[in-house]
Amino acid sequence: MVNCMAPIEFYFVVIAILLLVSVLASKTSSYLGVPSLLLFLAVGMLFGSEGPGGIEFDDMVVSQTLGVIALTFILFYGGLDTPWKDISPVLGKGLILSTVGVLLTALLMGCFVSMLLDLTLIEGVLLGAIVSSTDAAAVLSVLRSKSIALKGRLRPLLELESGSNDPMAVFLTTGVLSLMTGLNSSGWDLVLSFGKQMLLGFVLGVAMGKGAIQLMNRMRLDYEGLYPVVTLAITLLIYGATAMVGGNGFLAVYIAGIILGNSNFIHKRSIIRFHDGIAWLMQIAMFLTLGLLVFPSQLVPVMGGGIIAALFLIFVARPVSVFLCLLPIRVPLCEVGMISWVGLRGAVPIILATFPMIAGVAQAELIFNLVFFIVILSVIVQGTTIQYVAKKFHVDDVLLLRPKSPLEYESTDKDTSDLMEFSITDSSPVAGKRILEMGLPQGVLIVLIQRDNQFKVPMGGSFIESGDTLLVLLDKTKYNETKSIILGSAPS
Repeated sequence: MVNCMAPIEFYFVVIAILLLVSVLASKTSSYLGVPSLLLFLAVGMLFGSEGPGGIEFDDMVVSQTLGVIALTFILFYGGLDTPWKDISPVLGKGLILSTVGVLLTALLMGCFVSMLLDLTLIEGVLLGAIVSSTDAAAVLSVLRSKSIALKGRLRPLLELESGSNDPMAVFLTTGVLSLMTGLNSSGWDLVLSFGKQMLLGFVLGVAMGKGAIQLMNRMRLDYEGLYPVVTLAITLLIYGATAMVGGNGFLAVYIAGIILGNSNFIHKRSIIRFHDGIAWLMQIAMFLTLGLLVFPSQLVPVMGGGIIAALFLIFVARPVSVFLCLLPIRVPLCEVGMISWVGLRGAVPIILATFPMIAGVAQAELIFNLVFFIVILSVIVQGTTIQYVAKKFHVDDVLLLRPKSPLEYESTDKDTSDLMEFSITDSSPVAGKRILEMGLPQGVLIVLIQRDNQFKVPMGGSFIESGDTLLVLLDKTKYNETKSIILGSAPS
């Protein structure tokens, strides 16, 4: 345990050093080819009881509590940053992978490790359930930090799956634990519990997400800085209220995040940036805590079994479950292979591994150390080779870096105007015309033209070219008419 007699200033210094070292370590991520989350974990281990830092920490309850809070905010931001237009075409595939795929992975891993190690079948399934889901923080961090571009709808599918499969893993882990501890007596009880949790999680996520939009737009606070505080409270309220009535809180916050992220509400851009920072803080705090929690010397005895179990998960359990899930949909094998490979495990399995420790089940310590070892190997092996594997499967794509707009327009609850973007193609009616020839309605103003990765201030005589992106300030009531003039689409 941490020395409770130390003055508060000591904790301030320690926390500040840990955060600063973690952030600085992330700067080396791209150079070393190692995911930044693994570096956060390494920093925690270096400062842990068996590292040079010598911080003694072994409180599983505190670790689990911090992990649940962190995962709540990470999933909320994951939903907040998920465009519906990107995930809607892959929604069916994503839901199958995040439910059936997680279940198949857990069963395959459970059967294998129970034969490989000194574990009963139900203990093996418990371990399999713990490592069954891909980790949203790990997947999103690797894809975004390495600016990995994938063909078609692969990237939104991977982001959707990793963001939505944690609730299933949490349910399976707690469900198996309830069977082991006698809280549930049969598999039928688990099925009923699953239906209740997922239904309540979805319904309350939708309802409270829509309610949050109305609340944000009607509060009319005097200080802009209070709006992010409101969203923090909303996130905690959604998770807590849903969990209290027996729903899945993680699913609820993810669904609510998607609804908020795809709706208009006051100070939306600044709030999204705020939650981006919170999500990073939560990731760092979570991985640092887990790094402090582990004792590296205890990993040595499980090294052999851990390596074999990790390789089975990477090369057998994950690919087989993905293949079986996507077989009826006839997804190309190259895409199946890529989806299988981007099955990174991260902090969520380690957090779930604290559940058996707190419940006091047999072999809990062995399961925790195995899970930790499996996660490290998964991040190292898969996280460092995603770009290479994408090229081998011929699913890599050219990354189109979009320049950051020098203008931001924050629509308020009373404002009827907004800043819209229109991409010009060869078929656009205005391609080759001057702005003064476009016939834009009154109240519509082209404020910038993006061309060749540069922004130009337009004048009436400026020509519009194919490939341009127009930033247009307009009255929202004029959107359909403006769209028809610029793109040639009929008003809807």
